[in-house]
Amino acid sequence: MSSEGTRRRRPSPAVYRRRRAVVLIGLLVIVALVVWLLVAQPWRGSAESVTPAASQSSPSPSPSDTTPTLPDPAATGGSNPADALPEEAATEAAAELTPEACAADSALVEALTDKESYAAGEVPQLSIRLTNTSATPCTINVGTTQQSFTITSGNDAWWRSTDCQAAPSDMVVTLAAGQVVESSAPIAWDRTRSSVDTCEGDRQRAPGGGSSYHLDVSIGGIPSQTSRQILLY
Repeated sequence: MSSEGTRRRRPSPAVYRRRRAVVLIGLLVIVALVVWLLVAQPWRGSAESVTPAASQSSPSPSPSDTTPTLPDPAATGGSNPADALPEEAATEAAAELTPEACAADSALVEALTDKESYAAGEVPQLSIRLTNTSATPCTINVGTTQQSFTITSGNDAWWRSTDCQAAPSDMVVTLAAGQVVESSAPIAWDRTRSSVDTCEGDRQRAPGGGSSYHLDVSIGGIPSQTSRQILLY
């Protein structure tokens, strides 16, 4: 056998080109598969299908949802928290929210007039000023049933607004700390002597000529601390 018969035949250039093409296509397929796996992340689908089932399970209750809290003994004034019943706590809270009645030492009542002296024929106009002098709100009845105007000359009571009062009414209001209110409309004194027996008849006229009179008022059972002097001419 000749040496030429045993020599291996080298592949042709076309075969090399086909082999390179096959290798290149294989590399491109692998790269495309890796890119798709990174973008699509198919493994997330199985994990997400399990997550909703876990989220639908009832969450464990927090201590605030299941554990009742006991009132603070210091807040309720009791030594045993079990003594602070809800009804008692509600009653105490309502009492704290409801202002107390205005007292004489926490309210200032003043008598007011539109002038200090009046010529003949002029009629004095009388009013009340009320001030809550305390640091907390208070309630008071400012209705006409609780308003009183009294004109005196010395020890002689000449006129009272309550002698011939018609259709008195009540009006309970809450005054804020430091709040000041006055009469919405003054009441006129017709310069006569009043009594419950002379509401419809003639009355004695108050002397003028510089005579001195004093106005005292009260509202809600609290009297004015000082009187208001007026002079009639």
